[in-house]
Amino acid sequence: MIEEIEAAAKYLQNSTKIQPRYGIILGTGLGALVNQVEIHDTIPYEEIPHFPLSTVESHSGKLIFGLLQGKPVVVMQGRFHFYEGYTMQQVTFPVRVMRFLGIEKLFMSNASGGLSADFKKSDLMIINDHINLLPENPLTGKNIDAMGVRFPDMSDPYDPELVALGIRIGEKYNIPVHQGVYASVSGPNLETKAEYKYLRIIGADAVGMSTVPENIVARQMGMPVFALSVITDICTEGNVKKVTVEEVIAAAGVAEPGMTKIISEMIAMLD
Repeated sequence: MIEEIEAAAKYLQNSTKIQPRYGIILGTGLGALVNQVEIHDTIPYEEIPHFPLSTVESHSGKLIFGLLQGKPVVVMQGRFHFYEGYTMQQVTFPVRVMRFLGIEKLFMSNASGGLSADFKKSDLMIINDHINLLPENPLTGKNIDAMGVRFPDMSDPYDPELVALGIRIGEKYNIPVHQGVYASVSGPNLETKAEYKYLRIIGADAVGMSTVPENIVARQMGMPVFALSVITDICTEGNVKKVTVEEVIAAAGVAEPGMTKIISEMIAMLD
């Protein structure tokens, strides 16, 4: 796998003069952050050696290199999911490539179902921990020492300093933002009422189908991670309603300006 990662990284290095310091992965309905980027190069996934292709309609499938708040970034406009039929190694391949490009910190967003009674539709939740309920782990198999230790510590999967910074920025700009635990499940179906109740009992504040695999790989490779969930539907007992993808995207769109503000201001404040 390391040869494939090196080939993809080399192709990208030859395709742009931007040397990114920060990586950003944008989730469902949250692609407009790229409007804040001074774009230098846009590279479709299908042009990158060994890169998977996004099969989800709401994920556009482009790697964007440019400047955000004057800082060099690479943005994934569209991510990969286990439910698309990819292996966990394929899902997390872009994160490893980002690290080989020199990424220092990883920022992620996702759309998720709200399990806390404190949440309303289109609220933002900064992830401070997660519960991994996915059936596979991206670190399964032979470990490659060049990509990290065999048994990475996960006591702080989301960087406490970045979490605190995100909260301060939310308060500064009067953006309502919560903290909480994100549970990752395989999907693609949404959960049953009993499953939502179970997830709440075990300590989850939100549930989605992404983010955790990328986090695990980033932490193995020594990258601090910050992640934001947009609560696109309410899944508390007595409040579960049928929801469509269109409604999820619409709810994400309402929250998108706040999410964009928090991430862009965080990057502006980093050294």
